[in-house]
Amino acid sequence: MNTIYMGVYDGLSDWEFGYVTAGLAEQRVVTAALTLDPVSTIGGLRVLPDVLLSDVQPSGSSMLVLPGGEPWESGDSLAPFAAKAAAFLEAGVPVAAICGATLGLARAGLLDSRPHTSNAPFYLAMAEKYAGAEHYVDSPAVTDGDLITAAAYAPVEFAREIFAKLEVYPPVVLDAWYRLFGKKDTSAWEVLSSA
Repeated sequence: MNTIYMGVYDGLSDWEFGYVTAGLAEQRVVTAALTLDPVSTIGGLRVLPDVLLSDVQPSGSSMLVLPGGEPWESGDSLAPFAAKAAAFLEAGVPVAAICGATLGLARAGLLDSRPHTSNAPFYLAMAEKYAGAEHYVDSPAVTDGDLITAAAYAPVEFAREIFAKLEVYPPVVLDAWYRLFGKKDTSAWEVLSSA
């Protein structure tokens, strides 16, 4: 089983990755950080990183997931995560970024030539040298090849795109999962409970 790496850093947004980690409970999810010191989420949860980001390689990996958070907005302290995303994409390994992480990818030029989304077009315009405005899609989540991007308000859609890319669930189960969590359609329980 290949590893799914989740970037963790102080101030990461809790609500953006909860559906992802719950849905990937049977997968190998490993947290990666710039140091092995505990990090605190925006909600005050403490996470102990499993590995150093510098030791993460695309080979043997299924995906790199980058949650958002305010640290992405305050300079280049998280630039190593965007650089790692570039290495994953170059190797043909999927990357999923939500909220502030899309800003980091925009700064790194990774959104300049492919369809993507984020919190809003003006949000990505904060990134110096961002040249991908013509490829911006006004949608909660967008998948373009090996890149998934999502807005802060769309953690369910973000998770759905990740599950689809990784083929975590059969299509009928993924559809029921999204109907339940995304559309609040309780009739989907029957499909999920029998799956």
